[in-house]
This record gives sequence, C-alpha cells and structure tokens, in this order.
Amino acid sequence: MDSIKRYMAFVKPYKWLIILTLVIGIIKFAIPLLIPVLIQHVIDDIINNPNQADSDKVSSLYWIIGMSVILFVILRPPVEYYRQYFAQWTSNKILFDIRDQLFSHMQKLSFKYYSNTRAGEVISRVINDVEQTKNFVMTGLMNLWLDMATILIAIGIMLTYDVKLTLVAIIVFPLYAFSVQYFFGRLRILTRDRSQALAEVQGYLHERVQGMSVIKSFVVEDHEQKQFDGKNGNFLSKAIDQTKWNAKAFAVVNTITDIAPLIVIGYAGYRVIEGDLSLGVMVAFIAYVERLYNPLRRLVNSSTTLTQSIASMDRVFELIDEKYDIEDRPNAKEVKNVRGEIVFDHVSFAYDENEADVLKDAHLHVQSGETIAFVGMSGGGKSTIVSLIPRFYDVTKGRVLLDGTDIRDYKVRSLRNQIGMVLQDNILFSESVMMNIKMGNPEATEEEVIQAAKAANAHDFIMELSEGYNTKVGERGVKLSGGQKQRVAIARVFLKNPPILILDEATSALDLESEHLIQEAIEILAKDRTTFIVAHRLSTITHADRIVVIDHGQIAESGSHQQLMKQKGLYYNLFQVQQLDQD
Repeated sequence: MDSIKRYMAFVKPYKWLIILTLVIGIIKFAIPLLIPVLIQHVIDDIINNPNQADSDKVSSLYWIIGMSVILFVILRPPVEYYRQYFAQWTSNKILFDIRDQLFSHMQKLSFKYYSNTRAGEVISRVINDVEQTKNFVMTGLMNLWLDMATILIAIGIMLTYDVKLTLVAIIVFPLYAFSVQYFFGRLRILTRDRSQALAEVQGYLHERVQGMSVIKSFVVEDHEQKQFDGKNGNFLSKAIDQTKWNAKAFAVVNTITDIAPLIVIGYAGYRVIEGDLSLGVMVAFIAYVERLYNPLRRLVNSSTTLTQSIASMDRVFELIDEKYDIEDRPNAKEVKNVRGEIVFDHVSFAYDENEADVLKDAHLHVQSGETIAFVGMSGGGKSTIVSLIPRFYDVTKGRVLLDGTDIRDYKVRSLRNQIGMVLQDNILFSESVMMNIKMGNPEATEEEVIQAAKAANAHDFIMELSEGYNTKVGERGVKLSGGQKQRVAIARVFLKNPPILILDEATSALDLESEHLIQEAIEILAKDRTTFIVAHRLSTITHADRIVVIDHGQIAESGSHQQLMKQKGLYYNLFQVQQLDQD
C-alpha cells in the first residue's frame, strides 16, 4: 500500500485536527447507543415493575424522556455540526495541497510529456482522481474508525448485559472478514480500469471540443459519433464489470450481516421463554445488534469507497512520479548580465532514443545583438533548433552555449526569463487583454502594459474592443483575429524586455496588412537583441544579418541575403520558387 503511505504525507500536517474530529465523532456516535439502554430501562424498570404505581411509572417515563430530549435535541446537534465541519474542512484542505503540488509538478514536466499525453487525461487525474481520494480521508481516516469505535462500544455495553448472548451476536464476524478480504482485492483492479476508461473519454472529449470547427467543416459528425460511442462503450463495459463485482460483494456480505439478528432473536427469545432473560434485555440486544451490524454494512460501503480512493491515489501518484526531462544540475547558477552570444557547438538532437536525429552536428556561432534567420523546407529542423535555446528539449549530443557557458549549467527558469518568444500559434488565455499582455511581466503597471501594446501596434485595435483592455478574449483568444493575437503576443514580449528573442513563424499565417504591422513591431523589438527568426516567407527575413539554411537536419548554407543569392544554392532556389509563386 505504497500509495497510502505517500498520501499520509499530505495528511500529516492535519493529524491533530483529524484526532479532534474523531473524538467529536465518537461522542456523536456514542449518544445513540444509549437508546437501547433507555428501552431496556423503560421495559424492565418502569413498565414491568410490579412495585411501582402507574402514576409513578408515568412520572419516571417523563423524567427519562425529558433527559433524553436535552441530550438529543440540545447537545447532539452542535456535536454533529462540528464533526461535519472539521471533517469537510480537513479533507478539502488536503485536496487543495495535493492539487497545488500537482500543478507545480505539471509546470515542470517537459514538452515531450505533453506531446505524448492527452490534456484531458491529465485534467481527469487532477480533478476526478484527486476528488476521489477525498473519500479516503472522510471514510478511511474518520468514518471507518468511528464505525469501529461504535462496534467496540456496542460490544462493551452488550457484554455488561449478557456474555453468552454477546458471543452469539458476533459469531458471524470471521465469515464477514473473510468475504470482505476476498471481494475487495479484485475490486481495486476493476476500479483502476474504470478510472482509466473514464480518463480516455475525458481526453477524447477535450480534444474534440477544441477541434469542433474541424469536425463541422469536414462534416464528420457521424464518424466522430461512432468514435465517441467506442470510447464511451469501453467505459460502460469497465463500469459494468466493476458494478457486477461490487454487487456480488454486497449480496454476500449483507446476507451474512442479516443472519446475525435472526440468530440473536432465536436464542434470546428461547431464553426469555425459559425465564433466563428479561424482555427488556432481549429488546435492547436486538436494538444493539442493529447498531452493531449497521456499521459493518457501512464498512462494506467503506471498503468499496476506499478501494476506489486507493485506485485513484495510484493514478495521482503515477502523474507525480513522471520524471522531468529538463532538470537543473546540482550546482546550476542564475543567469546574470546576458550579452546574448550563443553557440550551437556540434549539436545533434532526436526526440526519442529510438528515432533518427532531427538535427545532425549543427555548428553555429551567433554574436551578441545579431539577427539570425533559419529557413528551409518544412520538417528540416528549423523550429527544433530554436527550441533548444530555452531548453524545451535538451541536446542529444554537443552543447548550446550562452555567453560561453553551457545552458545546462544555468537554472532553467532563470534561462527562460532571458528569452522572449513569439510563435505562429500563440496561446492566449480566456481572460482580459490586459492579463494576457501581463503574462510577459505580471508585476507591470497598467501604463507599462499600454506602452508595450503601442510598441506592438496593438493599442489601436484594443481600444476598439467592447471593453478595451478589459475585454475577455475567449479560450485560446478565439474572439481575436490571427493578426490581433500575434500583436498581443508581441506586446507580451515587449513587456518582458528580454535580451534574446525567438520568432518562430510569427507572420506566416497572416494577411498582408497584419503582416506589415507585425513586421514593423518585430523590427523595433529585435533592435539591440540577439534574435532568431524561423521563417517560411523568405521576403520577411532579407534584412537578417545572417540567413542559415537547414536541410534535413544539417546546416547547408549560411550568409547574408546577398551572399546566398550569389551562391545560387538551396536558398537561391527557394527564393526563386517563392517569387514565382507570388508573381
């Protein structure tokens, strides 16, 4: 039960609050255990008492009822309130801590992990599985112990009445324990399978909701319905398997717990007839058997709930155990006083060990403040080489140096803090324009945000939006055009003001007007910074200090636009093809 041990590390800070909740809970559950005592006293000492007059009997009955009302109506409600309040507060605080750690962990996982894992599956673990573990706190650490305490208190009171009858009442306990152990080992496996199937449904839905425009434009709704039916059907199958096994467990265990009262009634009734037992004790015992076996039935429910919780724990810790591909070295240092000189020192890179190299022995020396453009055919390795600079991936061979130091010797967050990126498909969050620009510097003032937007040629269109800078842009910036999104992304980088700039296909999918505005903003942004541009349209990078042609993962040519045109090599051919296309 390694998952339980690890989960208890999250529980430990709240152990005294849990103990207090248990103490309050024991009081709450012990109070109803007085009812069979009252029943026995009323029957044997009042109703069947030949030495008391009827008026005295009524007076005694009123006294007992009055005391019981004080106990059950005045004292018990606040006890119940605080038990519920502390139990819920503690369990929710534990879930908060787990999700907090999970989110921190998720932010450290590499691009490789997210490229191989569906977002919906990750979300399912953070939301559904973490929520399921709440039952471990409520049931395993609280209700389970309270039910066991109730059973022990009930058995203790029963022993004071009659030892033989108590032993008869608990005679089926061993059979109950065996059946629970038998059924609930397999239930954990079935529950994990069900959770995984649910995560697959959620992952599929997450992708399809994001890609609904593709589904509708290609009119593949019927095909997608079949695909979803398959995923949903798999979940239904796993859920039914779990339900069938669960139903078997309940059928067997409840049959066992139903036998006990029958045995007690038969044996106690016989002894009352024989004159060996009072009627009040028999009735009290029957009431106690119910209070004894109701917690046992709840323990079956608890076993099911705990099994589901532990299966969810396993899935949560699977996510927590995902290794980081990008980690700081033990003696990693902060990046300070960046000049921006970058060297790709015979760099090779493959996305996976078993795959061919995407980059092969690439060597390039970039001076501080230089603008370098990477061009070439799609899939040649242009975006890959720039993704090595902020350590989204680490090189397979060779080194990337920043100001003469291997970037792996720097703390990764401080390295990325020196780099600004504008991508072809920039992600905007569904918050306001102001908050999206502030991603570049969350501490920036409103005036600084506006200045950054003006520098990015974004201020004018932002002011035309319904609420200006406070306008919500929708998920992934759906309410803005492609050109508007890019200008917001550039404003972010202006606000960050980094010494190194990476522009990955930043203008390739835009109309000419948007491209002109963005190109103008980029030229201002790139001034006095080391800048890397990945470009599809060669006309946008003719001003670069150097143009590097990457062909099948290798640096094939390097030089200015004029130099490469004179060579009449790969760059010349690409440029001629694009000019013809434009003509």
